[in-house]
Amino acid sequence: MSSRKPVFLITGADLAPQALALLGDYEVVYAGKTPTEADIVALCKQHDPVAIIVRYSKVGAAAMDAAPSLKVISKHGSGTDTIDKAAAAQRGIQVKAAVGANAAAVAEQALALLLACAKSVVQLNERMHAGHWDKATHKSVELAGRTVGLIGLGAIGLRFARMADAMGLRVLGFDPYAKDLPDYVHSVDLETIWRESDALSLHCPLTSDNAKLINVNTLAQCKRGVIVINTARGGLIDEDALLQAVRDGQVHSAGLDSFAVEPMTAPHPFHGEPRILLSPHIGGVTSDAYVNMGVGAAKNALAVLAN
Repeated sequence: MSSRKPVFLITGADLAPQALALLGDYEVVYAGKTPTEADIVALCKQHDPVAIIVRYSKVGAAAMDAAPSLKVISKHGSGTDTIDKAAAAQRGIQVKAAVGANAAAVAEQALALLLACAKSVVQLNERMHAGHWDKATHKSVELAGRTVGLIGLGAIGLRFARMADAMGLRVLGFDPYAKDLPDYVHSVDLETIWRESDALSLHCPLTSDNAKLINVNTLAQCKRGVIVINTARGGLIDEDALLQAVRDGQVHSAGLDSFAVEPMTAPHPFHGEPRILLSPHIGGVTSDAYVNMGVGAAKNALAVLAN
């Protein structure tokens, strides 16, 4: 009988030490910083992992078929759209997410982007460094008393809602699955979100039903000068429609941490657009969240393997 330890495949280059400490009974194999789907399939064929912790790239049916011992695919975070869940279900492979592990980090990033948009933080900084003093001509947006519409009221959305309420914003929310909402979140339909929001913030998973939820038609229903924030998934937004709406003034500004294609390729239509603020999908990337997501992903996988 072979004494070789069963394998955990990590679709990334590292895992928090606190998570690794939980995996002492397993061999841990890393796919590297930017693994392709083909890389993951090849590693599955080579190592036949019992568990995959997904950080980067996609895990589809080919990878699952290449790993007959695979029992669980555990997301290093909360969004499982990079995992073919239907294929996993057909093969009896469980899919788990570290729900809430990065909620504080992502909610803070959403708030940072909202404030940066409303207060023109980036533009004013650049003007100051260039020697300008725009006090006489600049007017920022005051958020207190305005309305923010949240799409998705999971751990991240609710955390953001609490911060927005503390700032004096009226909070509208749409989430058909949310229950027992705090009294400061007003549950409404999407039409009300579009019609009444001064700012929109996306906090929902990407599904086939909501792809390009923000599009020409929905943006046209919004107030002129709405602010759009996305720290969820890039596929929720029709990027061409958003860019045109920003240029037309229908959208005041946008703060984006996720994109339809990642990494973003250069040149990109958003590049050089001063009212679109960009960050490289790092909302959940803090030292604390890195540990929380790694530990959560490891514990979720181990719980499945223990059964």
